[in-house]
Amino acid sequence: MNEISAGLVAKDMKIAVVVSRFNSFLTEQLVKGAEDAFVRLGGDSASLELVKVPGAYELPVVIKKLALTKRYDAVVALGAVVQGATTHASLINETTARAFNQISLETLVPVVDGVVSAESLEQAVERCGTKQGNKGFSAMQAAVEMVNLMKMI
Repeated sequence: MNEISAGLVAKDMKIAVVVSRFNSFLTEQLVKGAEDAFVRLGGDSASLELVKVPGAYELPVVIKKLALTKRYDAVVALGAVVQGATTHASLINETTARAFNQISLETLVPVVDGVVSAESLEQAVERCGTKQGNKGFSAMQAAVEMVNLMKMI
């Protein structure tokens, strides 16, 4: 059986990073993690385009517009949604995740979901650069791998 698998080399890629300003003390760490991953994987930080939106709910429409331009090899979505006393966070997480998938399928531009979904502020902090790593870093790794894979198939 022949296997197609892609590497983690970001050379000559152009990736858009779309980040929510809401919970900026968390999302700024995600952006740093994404940029760090891109550079460590051989990318030039000048090839990253950072776009800020008000909140996680606004991510999909901007991401779709960017994906439709075909100027980017991939788009990384970053945000931090912390569960409160209502189900609002669950609604945002489900809606955005579904939209990211749909945009990828419609445009064939990989959209990687780097939105932290946490039940508490402590959990969110852990996933934005402390004990649990940095979801921005891992989202960028996934984006780079997907770009390479899409070029191979």
